[in-house]
Amino acid sequence: MDGKLDWLAAGLPTEGSNAQLPRAGTVARRDVPTCRMDELLGPVRERVREAGWDACVVVNDERVVFGLLREAQLERDGDESIERVMRPGPSTFRPHVPIAEMAAFMVTHDLPSSPITTSDGRLVGLLRREDAVHAAHELHAGKEQTP
Repeated sequence: MDGKLDWLAAGLPTEGSNAQLPRAGTVARRDVPTCRMDELLGPVRERVREAGWDACVVVNDERVVFGLLREAQLERDGDESIERVMRPGPSTFRPHVPIAEMAAFMVTHDLPSSPITTSDGRLVGLLRREDAVHAAHELHAGKEQTP
């Protein structure tokens, strides 16, 4: 039987006073490009750039995260395989993590983006630092205006 943390980690809806607060899973971009390890970098890079992204999440058929391509990896030789150039085993975070906590962590650790996954490693989306910081700022500004 799954518990409360499994429910939260899956990004399922919650109730209560904190239910409306933005979290990593609600701010993460679900339209992030994905690729598989057996693909070649050249076509993946083209697909990523055409979509207006500078990152791509490496997943398997079940969308379990295996790696991440950021700008430095996307610049490599296009004839190389994704498996060869990817950043394997990237740090991932669960959808229920409060956005202010994520923003602070990403700024402190200079993370431009981070995959958001369920507890079994399935991709929910990619959280960009600028999105996390913006959402945290809006949350903070809204709290200041509340009487």
